[in-house]
Amino acid sequence: MILHICPILFFVSLLLLICSGLFILHPRIPIKFVRFHVGLSVLPPFIALLNLLINSTNRVWGFWELNALTWLIAVFVLMIGSVVQRFSVRQMLGDRNYRKYFTYLTLITSSAALAWLSNDILLLLLFWGITLLGLTWLIRLNQEWVAAKNAALHTSRLFACSWFLFLLALSWLTFLTGEWQISLQLSSNHLIHLIAWQKNMLALLLVLAVIIPAAQVPFQRWLLDSVVAPTPISAVMHAGVVNAGAIILTRFSPVFMGEWSSILLIAVSSVSVLMGTGTMLVHVDYKRQLVGSTIAQMGFMFIQCALGAYLAAIIHAVLHGLFKSALFLQAGSAVHHKDEAEEQISNQNVWRWRVIGGIIGVLAGLGFWFFVHHRGYDWMSALLLGWSVAFAWSQIPKPGSPRITRILGLTFLFITLSVFALVFAVFFALLHGVVPQGIQPPSMVNFMILLVLLLSSGVGAWLARHPQSRFYVMIYLWLVQWSEPHRDSVESHPKYLTNLLKSRG
Repeated sequence: MILHICPILFFVSLLLLICSGLFILHPRIPIKFVRFHVGLSVLPPFIALLNLLINSTNRVWGFWELNALTWLIAVFVLMIGSVVQRFSVRQMLGDRNYRKYFTYLTLITSSAALAWLSNDILLLLLFWGITLLGLTWLIRLNQEWVAAKNAALHTSRLFACSWFLFLLALSWLTFLTGEWQISLQLSSNHLIHLIAWQKNMLALLLVLAVIIPAAQVPFQRWLLDSVVAPTPISAVMHAGVVNAGAIILTRFSPVFMGEWSSILLIAVSSVSVLMGTGTMLVHVDYKRQLVGSTIAQMGFMFIQCALGAYLAAIIHAVLHGLFKSALFLQAGSAVHHKDEAEEQISNQNVWRWRVIGGIIGVLAGLGFWFFVHHRGYDWMSALLLGWSVAFAWSQIPKPGSPRITRILGLTFLFITLSVFALVFAVFFALLHGVVPQGIQPPSMVNFMILLVLLLSSGVGAWLARHPQSRFYVMIYLWLVQWSEPHRDSVESHPKYLTNLLKSRG
């Protein structure tokens, strides 16, 4: 009985949340109602979590596909939405679009959650379209600001193109299989009748559809433009919008699996990793540094999908979304400084410290690879984990710093690793058998990735040792130019504020 009641409770709570968000728009509703609405936003993710824990078996329930993966994504999307709304109660207070902001935010997160729960092609397209449309409305929230309007215009064009490609792929798949339900379309009984070129074309359309909202090369500028929006909007973008590519490719993995589509995705993603990392290093704007990091991380996520490591890609998308949302929400208080004592300590025993960190990173990567039973397509995830551990080791206090500082740094690092291992084990237990397992990627794919990694590491090491070279200056300036948003999406001083003050004066 409870298996039927819990899904009903979830959809009822989500409907109440959407209605509450629409009530806010009425001018007679007191502004204090926003706090009630924010409190109500906690209910859907809580009930979705309850479904994930007690009702995670794979089954089709009407127009919805309910399993551990879809419930996990619903919890993830709605939880970030609830946190961002709670943060925005005071952050956005006083804005003339205060009511619209919470309505749009509710529509985005609710539609995204419903999109990934949908088992019907029409519902998936409808809710995903509402999500993209709502995001463009949020970017142009301050309609009097020309820069925000232009940023929303550039974004809407790319989103419309992405949605149309997604529509074309799903319509063609529906025509070939004769089914509207996704679970039936992707069954082996229907896919066995597809010819090789049809699968390749479907995979190509899916790749083109997902790299646009993920801001991969050459579509990265919409994300750079979007920083003109209020900071909480940048946080909510990571709730199943920017990182939606992993979800789409995972759900449609039986169609996506193919050599040519994987090679194309790896080529685009590898360039995006390099360019996103470069953007993060050369930009002085903190929000655009975070945007560059997102571009690079989405590239890594797509490489995992291309290798068939869908479970690792989903975990990557969820954890990165939570982490990056938190960074955006605290962006206003981010201050970077380095004192003289730290500068002196950093030159003592540096190489010995880096070697120890490298060894620990290698052991962490090997431990992960053995945990996933030596699966060939997870070597990229193991490499990324090992590099992250080695980098984290380099950030803790080095020999020569106070002992208590080093003890606290090491304790924090190992606690973080233990929490990551626990979270990964929980995710692995929940999603094992639900998320499809990929096949061993072609040798050409592995060779391409290894070549890119070796080339980028070699060039990066050379540039770090020759910061005065002409090549370094050229690369630096080129990265700065590449990572700039559209000119009409930037204003050093918003002119609409000056005009507003003059009109009131």
